Amino acid sequence: MDEKIEFYFEPGQSVERLDRFLSHELPEMSRSQLKKLVEQQQIVVNGVAAKVGLRLRGGEKINVNLPPAEAIEAIAEQLPLDVLYEDSDLIVVNKAAGMVVHPACGHPSGTLVNALLYHCHDLSGIGGELRPGIVHRLDMDTSGVMIATKNDTSHNHLAAQFKAHTVNRRYVALVHGIINEDRGTVDQAIGRHPTQRKKMSSKCRNGRHAVTHWKVLRRYESDRLTLVELRLETGRTHQIRVHFSELNYPIIGDPLYGNRSRANGMNDPIVRQQVQHLSRQALHARLLGFIHPRSGEYLEFCSAIPDDMANILCLLDKKYAMEPLHFSHVPLNDENHD
Repeated sequence: MDEKIEFYFEPGQSVERLDRFLSHELPEMSRSQLKKLVEQQQIVVNGVAAKVGLRLRGGEKINVNLPPAEAIEAIAEQLPLDVLYEDSDLIVVNKAAGMVVHPACGHPSGTLVNALLYHCHDLSGIGGELRPGIVHRLDMDTSGVMIATKNDTSHNHLAAQFKAHTVNRRYVALVHGIINEDRGTVDQAIGRHPTQRKKMSSKCRNGRHAVTHWKVLRRYESDRLTLVELRLETGRTHQIRVHFSELNYPIIGDPLYGNRSRANGMNDPIVRQQVQHLSRQALHARLLGFIHPRSGEYLEFCSAIPDDMANILCLLDKKYAMEPLHFSHVPLNDENHD
């Protein structure tokens, strides 16, 4: 099925060519691919098929029709899979850091989908050939709890829960800087970065609503580090990483939104070395709660913080004479996010 995307070129901006504007908004597409879409009349501006070289002057509504991507066959592969729960409707797994969720250019195999196809023989096809059963994602280097569905009914039911923001998603992150407030909310739309094609940003023309609730769990004052728990209200690409980077509290180890100089400037050589050796962002999806599509029961699954993050936290807790942190389970309807 074709994917339909709508953009709006805000009035008051400098005149810009349509192809340049779309190359920022759709960085996964080359200029030649965008030109082909124009030639095929798949791009419409204010209700009229766009012409090559069209200049946007402000106030234009742009509709893009993206045909399905050329199929990359997703094959079953016998890969390690940490299953937390499974029944005839769904499967809940603990995704390891470094594992891509579904095949794509540059990652045709070795993904979670490849592992699920080997483990399960009844994945939902509604997500498409490359994303069977996938109703949400985690970034490649984010670890933690994920769910996949095994039939269309379960897929639609879970997708509706994610769309309604009723799925309970809790993350843990270790960030640079000391956050003085105990809790807060970031409500900043996120879209493609205006100049850096691999990044997302709130400083974009056409962002999508994004809300992250957070609370401080630990402050490691002399090392200028804060451990935070986060609850996602929405699920935009790189949402937590973008929100906290733009607050000037980048997640340690983040290769895209982080700041290596923050780690290099840490005073404690032992902590500095641990942080510098972290090979990915210190972000872990520790809890996922949802309504089971068949039974109607609320289910909740947790994943322990993986060793690479846990080792740093253990070092810090010992240094600051703190007891190991025990995470509490919080009811889904708790508006205080405690």
